[in-house]
Amino acid sequence: TLVEDPKSKEVINALGYQNITGNLAMEGTWQPADGKMELSKYDIAVDNAGTLGMTFGFGGYTLDVIKSLQEMQKKMAAQPEGADNSAQGMAMLGVLQQLSFNSASIRFDDDSLTNKVLDYVGKQQGMSGKDVANQAKAVVPFGMAQLNNPELTAQVSAAVGKYLDDPQSIEILAEPPAAVPFALIMAGAMSNPADLTKTLGVTVKANED
Repeated sequence: TLVEDPKSKEVINALGYQNITGNLAMEGTWQPADGKMELSKYDIAVDNAGTLGMTFGFGGYTLDVIKSLQEMQKKMAAQPEGADNSAQGMAMLGVLQQLSFNSASIRFDDDSLTNKVLDYVGKQQGMSGKDVANQAKAVVPFGMAQLNNPELTAQVSAAVGKYLDDPQSIEILAEPPAAVPFALIMAGAMSNPADLTKTLGVTVKANED
């Protein structure tokens, strides 16, 4: 009843998710002294579908940084509608540059959703779910090519292939060997976004604990 769009309703009904149940689990820590924050668990589980899990860790999120961000948000909120907030936006970026990136991950553990989606898409296109999976595997290397990272492209292609052949889990990790300042990430995003995957130590794996 929450979904009004007819096409969305059709997909939900076809996949058998008219009624869903699940749970949310979170765990994390924050050290005010040095600003180290870690979300060690953020799992959204949907029964008979799967579990989407996320983690992240960064440093520099001190009380001073929080106070500065709150003050800037107040200033921006107080501005009349349509006012130029670019100066406050730049100031906020300056504060955020005090942070550093330690790690992040996103993982999906399948509980029948993947094959249901493949079969549904296949039915729409007049083919089998396995054919759809093979098409997806063939497209991945071309989609990854723009990153100009052959090692990661090969890794992603292998992981996606392994997952689609036997959907258990797939995970994207960003684990640089040392903390990366946000300033470096922002500069890289503007000057050479393709290198960010190397800077952040991005890897992809499938069907591993």
